[in-house]
Amino acid sequence: MHGRPLVAAALIAASAPPPAHARPVEPIVYSVRFPAPHTHYVTIDARVPTGGRPDVELMMAVWTPGSYLIREYARHVEGVTARTPGGDRLPVEKSRKNRWRAATGGADAIVVSYQVYGREMSVRTNWIETDFAMLNGAPTFLTLADDEGRRPHDVVLELPDGWRGTATGLPPHPGRAPHAYRAPDFDTLVDSPIVAGNPAVYPFTVAGVPHHLVNLGESGVWDGPRSAEDAERITRELHRMWGLMPYERYRFLNLITEAGGGLEHRNSTLLMTSRWATSSRPRYLRWLGLVSHELFHAWNGKRLRPIELGPFDYEAEVHTESLWVVEGLTSYYADLVVHRAGLSTETEYLQALSRRIRGLQTTPGRAVQPVALASYDAWIKFYRGDENSRNTSVSYYTKGAVVGFLLDMRIRAATGGAKTLDDVLRRAYARYSGARGFMPNEFRATAEAVAGKPLSGWFAHALDSTGELDYAEALDWLGLTFGDDADPGGDGWLGVVTRNADGRLLVAQVPRGTPAHAAGFNVGDEILAIGGHRVLPSEWNARIAEAAPGTRLDVLAARRGALRRIPVETAAAPAESWELQPVDEPTPAQTRNRGAWLSGS
Repeated sequence: MHGRPLVAAALIAASAPPPAHARPVEPIVYSVRFPAPHTHYVTIDARVPTGGRPDVELMMAVWTPGSYLIREYARHVEGVTARTPGGDRLPVEKSRKNRWRAATGGADAIVVSYQVYGREMSVRTNWIETDFAMLNGAPTFLTLADDEGRRPHDVVLELPDGWRGTATGLPPHPGRAPHAYRAPDFDTLVDSPIVAGNPAVYPFTVAGVPHHLVNLGESGVWDGPRSAEDAERITRELHRMWGLMPYERYRFLNLITEAGGGLEHRNSTLLMTSRWATSSRPRYLRWLGLVSHELFHAWNGKRLRPIELGPFDYEAEVHTESLWVVEGLTSYYADLVVHRAGLSTETEYLQALSRRIRGLQTTPGRAVQPVALASYDAWIKFYRGDENSRNTSVSYYTKGAVVGFLLDMRIRAATGGAKTLDDVLRRAYARYSGARGFMPNEFRATAEAVAGKPLSGWFAHALDSTGELDYAEALDWLGLTFGDDADPGGDGWLGVVTRNADGRLLVAQVPRGTPAHAAGFNVGDEILAIGGHRVLPSEWNARIAEAAPGTRLDVLAARRGALRRIPVETAAAPAESWELQPVDEPTPAQTRNRGAWLSGS
């Protein structure tokens, strides 16, 4: 049952302290304060043990796990000072872009103080304002550079007047005041975002494990009880699928801030959404898919993981070819789990899957970059996209999801429906969810073992090449077909992507294989006229559509202020349709197969 939300002082941290550290070590203790939150700063005093050394070196991470980009968090740190516990100032010098060396003066511990600016509304960064704060570990906490991450890290928050609660996946610190937490190591600290303010909290229990949906910013608009009920249904479905709970507690930290995105953590997730999402069926389904996606990572990604993703080097890139497993398969299951939980119709789910297929098949970069390479190059491509990315790269989220769908159907067909991709993940979890992780060939071999037939050639084509994927086997197994999602009706088409910039019609993208690309349109061109007649942003699409395929047009554009004419010939829009629909007369076997797939039975 979900009624009025809970708002507590030491807000739902965790029900039990972690087991004793294998080697008792004096912790780093952070005192976190918000003396003027309207300035977007958090002030931190860190008591750092020295071990009797004459100086210590402190480090800030340059990236955060789950988001593969060097983000240079140290750029938001300022005013780093050091003193003895008695108050004597100690010298501090910058030793690297993200490191500081502090003298100890022979003290057993020193206090390092600094401020962090936080005003980037993303799940990877920090946000501090009058009403609330969101802190991620990597951009917030300095740690000892040579500790190898095995030292406990305590966090004690002092809240401004009017803030009543904190929420995090960190376990509470035994014996300390409210808003005090202990991370057994630096990895846990980085993996545990903290939200402070006045959130509404909805508890529920699945398989004896406590969960909390923490909604910050409901504003009387967001439907808290409904969202909690549906998060619980998704959690129950994932427990049914995996057969176990991988954590002792879980926190959905849902920031209703008119932003978007989600980031997985070992026993929590940080989500962002709009307060209006529960009022719109499509937007609410996207939020449910986000909840499903990020919770799925508690199994796939945080525990079942590629061997390269842990232990982490927080100061350098960590490359892997297996993000198609971590993110792609998770994306495949996200909407499927929502449907299996009874929260979407079959039509809605097929539409969601169709969008993924369409997104892949209309990306020219699929013929340039294999998905395994897209994973490896995430650090320099996926998170550094530009106007040409669509032409040169493919998303490991999108293609990975489509590969997951096709792999699932291949296994079902090979085993007569006896085994599925669910079985692959469960077997891989049993084998590789420990400290080591899996190698790319080990995950592929696990899928082969479940399928009972060779898959190496199929994997090489789907993952290591840029060859087109074959949908025939999957569609035949399920009794689906690609129906018509649009009728071009003889309209003209150039393929150029435009945007309205304050009344100016600008070229935003020029996909390969389109008439616009062949004619020489450039990103940034301002389109002014067609054939001597002014064209406004609101008129462009209609004017092009009215020009039948084969019509030659003379487009006037301004490029960096200089006028130029671009002759171009319209073509018919590509006829391919990627809208999944049931066939008119499915066989009994196809009906059974589709029912088993959609229900997870």
